[in-house]
Amino acid sequence: MGSLSIFDIAGPIMVGPSSSHTAGACKIGQFARALYNKTPKKVLFYLHGSFGEVYKGHATDRALLGGVMKFKTSDPQIKKSFEIAQEKNIEYKFIKKDLGENWHPNTVKIILENGKYKMSVIGSSIGGGMIEILQIDNFQVKIKGRAGRYLSLVVCYEKNKKILEKLTEKIKDLGIGVAEVESTSYKNQTLSVIGLEGRRILLPEVLDLEKISGVIFVRALSKLQKQQ
Repeated sequence: MGSLSIFDIAGPIMVGPSSSHTAGACKIGQFARALYNKTPKKVLFYLHGSFGEVYKGHATDRALLGGVMKFKTSDPQIKKSFEIAQEKNIEYKFIKKDLGENWHPNTVKIILENGKYKMSVIGSSIGGGMIEILQIDNFQVKIKGRAGRYLSLVVCYEKNKKILEKLTEKIKDLGIGVAEVESTSYKNQTLSVIGLEGRRILLPEVLDLEKISGVIFVRALSKLQKQQ
């Protein structure tokens, strides 16, 4: 497709003074927006550790907000994130907060809201533009930025292993390989990160997976095509 995965390493292709505080922050914002899959009306950013200390000077705030608006790390619009968010009627707030001693110093908790639909994502920028996503709502996960090694899906469904079996079978029937599956549960729901290999999955195919009984949502971690 000629488009970058949200996990591609930023390297020199970025806006801002720091790969950790700017490029990595932008990617965490991109990830949160990809999972949310809607235009948020309100976004709260809880900045932990050094993110909270230097976010203004390193443009971490602009990068996070830009990522939520789907800007790439190289997009010069990041510098105008505040103005563009205002034009889009997106309310935002940055709050310095200690999330606890177990979190990496460059960590942010993002809460996205649009009416009744709300989602939270916790991510850390671990250096060189690489990130880790460690929590999605109440699900504890560990998704590392691996430079697009796998084309992953994040799937939330009712806690029933037969649903996961149906999902993986349907994916394989599409001629797409399942490289790995990592799952975590909270109460009566399960969230699985499914690593794909082979061709890219298409948007209609993702929408078809969401129709499986018991599936709550399916989100792709790379840009989707409508057709091949």
